[in-house]
Amino acid sequence: MVNDPRVLVAALTRDDAAVFRLTDDRAVVATVDFFAPIVDDAYTFGAIAATNAFSDLYAMGATPLFGLNLVGWPRKPEMLTLLGDVVRGASAIADRAGAFVLGGHSIDDPEPKFGMVAIGEVHPDNVITNSGAKPGDILVLTKPLGTGILSTALKRDAISEQEMQHAIDAMTTLNDGAALAMREVADGVHAATDVTGFGLLGHLHALAQASDVGAQLTVAYVPLFPDVTRLIADGMVPGGTERNLAAANEYTTWAEELDLGHQLLLADAQTSGGLLIAVAPDRVDSLSESLRRHAVPAVAPVGTITDGDPGSITVRP
Repeated sequence: MVNDPRVLVAALTRDDAAVFRLTDDRAVVATVDFFAPIVDDAYTFGAIAATNAFSDLYAMGATPLFGLNLVGWPRKPEMLTLLGDVVRGASAIADRAGAFVLGGHSIDDPEPKFGMVAIGEVHPDNVITNSGAKPGDILVLTKPLGTGILSTALKRDAISEQEMQHAIDAMTTLNDGAALAMREVADGVHAATDVTGFGLLGHLHALAQASDVGAQLTVAYVPLFPDVTRLIADGMVPGGTERNLAAANEYTTWAEELDLGHQLLLADAQTSGGLLIAVAPDRVDSLSESLRRHAVPAVAPVGTITDGDPGSITVRP
């Protein structure tokens, strides 16, 4: 644990980024993420990786400033050409975010990997954390689920990249619109996180535990990308999703009607997912209206915050 008044957010609550106060009206927000390719096209992979990295900044209410590329890549001429495409894809997303790519670091790695250190800023009074949710808050999700299932199906040649284009479009959509919407109803937004590798259940659990509350989800309200349910039935489930579900079963109570397929959906390991926002019930309409105005991929009230055991989740059909 770090005991310094300048450290506003550290690792203790498993939040999306670190926040360090510089002055009374400025704080720096820092995060890092990288992973192996989840699509075939190198430019698209770079764009997804950069969007994913900046997402943590938006979840904290921050504005991106710059990124530093993180590269693990084979030193082969044909692979280095692909790396150029990856970097161009990432730079295009940084431009869209109004940020700069100012450098980075690379190592020789037989398995390609790419990501970013992402740096942003926020007023210290406007930091949005995962620890302020209150009983009665409505949980709003801003992107559909299923990218882990779809990317696994792509790797196994069960679908084409064209067939997962809806998901690719979402994964390369910055969460800047969701961040702007949160600012517009700032007094009503109590907590937020982005939904990535630990799945909806894992990130909601962290939010609920940090906020000392429970949560309830309704499966029917959760938006999904096309074909995800069918692909789960066909066995296109990544190992990370299965591990997420095993962990989630420790704190999740499932309605009897929900089968393994439903459970895997909520545990699916996402890449560059949406924001999960806890908003006061009397401000949910204002938030939803603002989210639609900023054209986020989904505006889905998927559940509520309860006064249950901290971190516990109940899932209804």
